[in-house]
Amino acid sequence: MTSENRRAAIVGGGVIGGGWAARFLLNGWDVAVFDPDPKAQARVTQVLANARAALPGIYDRALPPEGALTFATSIAEAVTGADWVQESVSERLELKHRVYAEITQALPTGGFIASSTSGIKASDLGATDAPVVVVHPFNPVYLLPLVELSGAQDLRDRAEAVIRDLGMYPMQLATEIDAFIGNRFQEAVWREALWMIRDGIATTAQVDEAIRMGFGLRWAQMGLFEVYRIAGGDAGLSSYFAQFGPSLQWPWSRLTDVPDLDAALVDRIVAQSDAQTAGRSVADLERLRDDNLVSILRGLRQSGSGAGQVILEHESRLTVGGEHDGLPITARRAVPVTWTDYNGHMNEAAYLDLGSWATDGLMRLVGAGPDYIASGKSFFTVDSRIRYLDEVQRGEMLTVTTQVMQAEGKKMRLFHRILRDDALVATIETLLLHTDLQTRRSCPPEANVAEALMDLAKAHSGRPAEGCGGAVGQRA
Repeated sequence: MTSENRRAAIVGGGVIGGGWAARFLLNGWDVAVFDPDPKAQARVTQVLANARAALPGIYDRALPPEGALTFATSIAEAVTGADWVQESVSERLELKHRVYAEITQALPTGGFIASSTSGIKASDLGATDAPVVVVHPFNPVYLLPLVELSGAQDLRDRAEAVIRDLGMYPMQLATEIDAFIGNRFQEAVWREALWMIRDGIATTAQVDEAIRMGFGLRWAQMGLFEVYRIAGGDAGLSSYFAQFGPSLQWPWSRLTDVPDLDAALVDRIVAQSDAQTAGRSVADLERLRDDNLVSILRGLRQSGSGAGQVILEHESRLTVGGEHDGLPITARRAVPVTWTDYNGHMNEAAYLDLGSWATDGLMRLVGAGPDYIASGKSFFTVDSRIRYLDEVQRGEMLTVTTQVMQAEGKKMRLFHRILRDDALVATIETLLLHTDLQTRRSCPPEANVAEALMDLAKAHSGRPAEGCGGAVGQRA
């Protein structure tokens, strides 16, 4: 079964349900959403708009064609024929049981219910004999990869395969616990933060700054135990425990106590938080959050650390290919926020980045991909000329086609066209020399690569290539 004919049912169209809808849609699934709230469609539409502008930006290849979104008028309509059913209703057990009773009436044979619950055990969810497995994501679902799986082993295994296919990171919990792993950590930090605000030790802004300016940055790439392993020096965790273990007995935290969320404490937190956000709307904060996450995830992707490895593995399964106007498509991707500048449009240096990906795509096409490079041969860029023809904004999808202009001997001259839909926004002419990676000197390519290049050059000869071969600043 391919993603093009798979269908997901989302029951509950809140922030989490909308995030699931976006994650499935942008990975090529058709999605049917049911939520009786008349505001649900607008909510899901907004989440999807955020996702379209963010998720493609963490990849250097295009995601599959987007699936079709429909809004069902009943649970049965949404669930009938679905390959995946995601329940994302409010955290009230009696409500979930009522919803499951309706879902199971329309559930396909052998199907199961994936619950987005943030803390209820699968055994409690399935107390009415509904086939339920916990599939707990983190917000925003369309960007953060972690999904905690809890419940019956066979259902966890079946759910894991789909979650990986969506470019997420499934983590199976062999032992059922309330609130799972991630939320227990969040709750512990949250509880300690409430005490510090209640006792007048810190403000909401200071708590947030301590996280985002300090240990939060470390946690994003190394988690908890690897950070402390480094703190222990060459001796590792044993040295860390010897040095800092006794501090666990000190009365630093109040994690065993729960602060009373009385009106005075709530009012204090709300007032401090309002001052901290300085009038920014939730929509502004969501976009800021997504832009920051894309930048962090792209940094982790570069090193293959943490969530970056999940992105790289998913990206390796994304294909680039096909033709446009008789020329091979060598790159297709959305513009990430990291490619934009203070003017809000794509920075000139990013065009070179995109051009290099297109050159790599052409090299793979003629047999000079990673295996060829690993054997000791490659092409080195010696000259490039870019024409900037139109502005490009964050999130816009760009397609690059490549015309082989020259393929004799050691030289490979390419002409990349960068397109937004069918509109030409830039061209890049680049000259490369085939090089021996051991001697660092130019040399003829292997016979199979030379032949494939020559075939493309012949096929592309005679085609107009306006801007190719011109001088800087020259226009037709």
